[in-house]
Amino acid sequence: MSEVLLRLEELLFLSDPEVAVMSAEDDGEAIWIGIARKPAGAECPGCGRWSNRLHGSYLRFPADLPSAGRRVVLRLQVRRFICADTSCGRPTFAEQIPGLTRRHAQRTDRLRSALAEVGLALAGRAGARLADVFGISVSRSTVLRLVDAMPDPQPSAPRVVGIDEYAMRKGRIYGTVLVNVETGRPVDLLPDREAATVAAWLAEYPEVEVVCRDRAPFFAEGASTGAPTAVQVADRFHLWRNLGEAAERCVSHHRTCLRAPFTVPSSESVTASPAPKLARPRGRLDTASPIELARSTPSCTKCSAKDAAGEQSPVSSG
Repeated sequence: MSEVLLRLEELLFLSDPEVAVMSAEDDGEAIWIGIARKPAGAECPGCGRWSNRLHGSYLRFPADLPSAGRRVVLRLQVRRFICADTSCGRPTFAEQIPGLTRRHAQRTDRLRSALAEVGLALAGRAGARLADVFGISVSRSTVLRLVDAMPDPQPSAPRVVGIDEYAMRKGRIYGTVLVNVETGRPVDLLPDREAATVAAWLAEYPEVEVVCRDRAPFFAEGASTGAPTAVQVADRFHLWRNLGEAAERCVSHHRTCLRAPFTVPSSESVTASPAPKLARPRGRLDTASPIELARSTPSCTKCSAKDAAGEQSPVSSG
């Protein structure tokens, strides 16, 4: 029997050599494993002093990761010690197993981590259903609570940051969202869209080399103040939209002065006199892109007269 208990120590508590397995039994519904800490004392969480003055003991039953679809419950013998420092605000304290238990917790740390990962992937209801398949009885509220208790991940400093506004209340309250353009993940949310707020945020991240923004003046001012050495570029959405609008203006302006499509002359006109060579635009008029139409179409007399008079046409401004 002792060999079996030692084998359980190696399998279940390999990361913590201070845990000793005292017993193991199966009641048909769950596997109960009795454990205790090997050291004779513990460190006070208040002052950090070591104490071996025993005050009392009690049992805890934290749930652990299931085994073969069966629930595993630890029967933990917890000792309470008297703090050796009389000035400490905690006269007595209960021992904890680092990486396994914490105060007032009903589950071990490794079970909490597993449920939190399930909650991140599937959220509350679906996560609770999947956990039940694995032999973990938990409610959707508990799964969401474990996800909410996880520490916020620390994002890496972005090199290319995108700045745009978002509406907390449309037409009333707006904030600023900052996104790492290279990874496509949000970096931070600012409570407003003022230039000073954007500049203060960029000043904390000198690693920013490129600022991708729209034409909002407060974003331009904030980027120039907070990151004067960074390159400011327009975002892809506004580039495509501006290009499309410019192409549409070019096509609508020259639609009335486009030359007629090239037609093949008849045999009689060919024998009578050779047809003059006409400059045919590149590509068909019905399939060519607006930019190709604008480039391949010669200017008409009306546009030439406007250019000569000093009025710039939309084609040259686009």
